[in-house]
Amino acid sequence: MVSLLVFQQRLYGVFMKRIRLRFAGFEIGFVDRERALKQVFEWGEKGTWHPVVVFGPEGCGKTTWLRQSVEILKGLGYEVFYIHPLDRIVYAELSMQSVKEIFLSFVQKAFAEEAPTRIAWALFDFVREVLRVRRSRVAVLADDIFHVIGVKNSAIYVKGILNMIEHPIYDYEKIVAIIATSEGVSRWVIGRHRWADIMPMWNMSRKGFEELYEQIQKKVSCNISSFEDVWRLAGGNPEIFAQLCQANCNVDVVIERLIKMKQLTREFIKRWEYYLNEAVDNPDSLWEKDVPNELRRALIRRNLIVYDMYDRNPIFWVDDPPLEMGSELGIGRYVAWQTPLHREAVKRALKKYK
Repeated sequence: MVSLLVFQQRLYGVFMKRIRLRFAGFEIGFVDRERALKQVFEWGEKGTWHPVVVFGPEGCGKTTWLRQSVEILKGLGYEVFYIHPLDRIVYAELSMQSVKEIFLSFVQKAFAEEAPTRIAWALFDFVREVLRVRRSRVAVLADDIFHVIGVKNSAIYVKGILNMIEHPIYDYEKIVAIIATSEGVSRWVIGRHRWADIMPMWNMSRKGFEELYEQIQKKVSCNISSFEDVWRLAGGNPEIFAQLCQANCNVDVVIERLIKMKQLTREFIKRWEYYLNEAVDNPDSLWEKDVPNELRRALIRRNLIVYDMYDRNPIFWVDDPPLEMGSELGIGRYVAWQTPLHREAVKRALKKYK
């Protein structure tokens, strides 16, 4: 295993440039996720023997991490495909110019015809074409792919990638396959089989989130006066932080948008009022046997909670795991609200429809 010091020396000295990204309307540099980047580096050194499916809260930074991972894998000599059909973003970091041109032309046509699903399934053919031309290192990074192909097809897609690794038509040097999803239901569909290594990623660490806060605090006029306030609201989730910035830090606006987006309707709240009142104070109450599975599924489907949290041993996680218990942030041992503001949205809806 590569030591953190050696990894950092190679990361910063040779292989990787820090990507620039748009955040709340501003350009900033990639921060944090050192351990997650080191994991990608190690996967790149040996390949992944199964597809790695990474799930976690919406907006926790999976997309940014994958985009930064492109740079690591490219530096390790990989032919890299990155697809995010939902956001209409595709990268092809390929040394084979002819394959790259055909792939990008195909992508352009698929988007023009409003058929992003074709890109997801055609990826298998383009990987084979790369390997037909030359025995190579190939990386496939698929972002929020299950939103495009449908959750019911998620297991089939993962099995297709596993077959590409275990039963290739053309020989390869190494393959890295990573699929990121915030679709909570897909975790259970894929988990019925042994076709993938399923790993959670949580929101940013306190230290990393503070680095992000420091990058943009001078650029945003905001009535949230301190990092502590932002941390208690967002819990390290960069997307929630961005929403706060875009709403001029009007917390009520962000909460009301969440209520609407997560379909916290009067009917839903009144039906499950008893259990939700317990859960806003203690998310682990949803772990109890008497809680209807229908409610659990509804909260998972709405991406309000992460259910059946993994053991906090870092070996099971991409990047650092969350606290064992964090009542201030709505994190339990077995169940956690995706962010404190997700919990606040439910709390507000309970009060609104009382």
